[in-house]
Amino acid sequence: QVQLVESGGGLVQPGGSLRLSCRASVSIDRISVITWYRQAPGKQLEMVAVLDKGGSTEYGDSVKGRFAVSRDNAENAVYLQMNRLKTEDTAVYYCNAAVDFDNYSGQGTQVTVSS
Repeated sequence: QVQLVESGGGLVQPGGSLRLSCRASVSIDRISVITWYRQAPGKQLEMVAVLDKGGSTEYGDSVKGRFAVSRDNAENAVYLQMNRLKTEDTAVYYCNAAVDFDNYSGQGTQVTVSS
């Protein structure tokens, strides 16, 4: 069983920045793909960023150029750096990990962008 814990969410003004963390209960080396998703009220789940084991990344169109995903093997953590935040970035953010042909998700962290 793999546990993921997201943190770092909060209230930020438009144009501000936040860094979300996703800490895993297993070595990051065991994770094939980490995906950050978000879900805003009344909207479908949206892919935000993907980081695979080889270091390749992919971003949703709405966050390209503003968000960046990275990992710290020593901390067993994956980060989502969010810059130039907009009100439409308001959502619950989740990380999902593909490990040994199974998928695991955390409980999510709320990000609210508002003046």
